[in-house]
Amino acid sequence: MSQSSPERPAPRPNPRPDTVYAAIGGDETFRRLVERFYAGVAEDPILRPLYPEQDLGPAAERLRMFLIQYWGGPTTYSEQRGHPRLRMRHVPFTIGTAQRDAWLRHMRDALDTLGLPPAYEQLLWQYLTSAAESLRNAED
Repeated sequence: MSQSSPERPAPRPNPRPDTVYAAIGGDETFRRLVERFYAGVAEDPILRPLYPEQDLGPAAERLRMFLIQYWGGPTTYSEQRGHPRLRMRHVPFTIGTAQRDAWLRHMRDALDTLGLPPAYEQLLWQYLTSAAESLRNAED
């Protein structure tokens, strides 16, 4: 009986074909979404101060991995970072209506560039708006 080498993780299974992740194009779609989103964040005077890292790359990678996992793709996010705990991870940052709205404005722009079928676009947008609101932690 052969066992996997501890240096080499077992190969990941292919994504299930019945997931949103697979239906909208997998990694490439989420890479494009997050890349466009963070291009907006980089220039946004309301959002940029919420990202303490000089390089937005690590934040972009975390968001990309999270969205991929949430929508049915590989579980790399949890493997590397544990449970998402989104509210806890965002507590150090003041997120009010202005920050939520700026985040949603850039996410809407990014989502619009994907050209997804309307049902998937609506599904993603519904989740993103709900998630953005749930992370608001400051009164205006």
